[in-house]
Amino acid sequence: MAATIPKAPALNKHDFEILSDFRYEIRKFERFSEEVTRQHGLTPLQYLLLLHIKGYPGRDWATVSELAQRLQAQQHGVVALISRCEKLELVERRRSLEDRRRIEIHLLKDGEKVIDQLARLHRSQLLSLRGRFVVPDVRAFEHA
Repeated sequence: MAATIPKAPALNKHDFEILSDFRYEIRKFERFSEEVTRQHGLTPLQYLLLLHIKGYPGRDWATVSELAQRLQAQQHGVVALISRCEKLELVERRRSLEDRRRIEIHLLKDGEKVIDQLARLHRSQLLSLRGRFVVPDVRAFEHA
């Protein structure tokens, strides 16, 4: 049974402009990311896989299910993505020393190198958006 969403006040023109601008800025950043990633010989998903391994909270590796969650993808698709990155010698699978049933995905030297380069470029792009890329206050949509 679907949850009932309380009826919210109607959005006005300004509300739509804020949402539109927000989505526009997200798309510009995504487009930048796609282009710079391809210039470095990776697909955008390969970049995201490496980023989520390197950026996983509290450790330098992640499991397939954790990566699937971060990528918002099906596990079998993430397994195929990991296999492609293994062929490029960017990542490797390791059986966990703590739980032999668990497989950990680790970055290799080339994966570390490329994610460092790409993350620096992405950080610079994000910094250039300061003051422009603002998360809208959704409470502003709640007209009294």
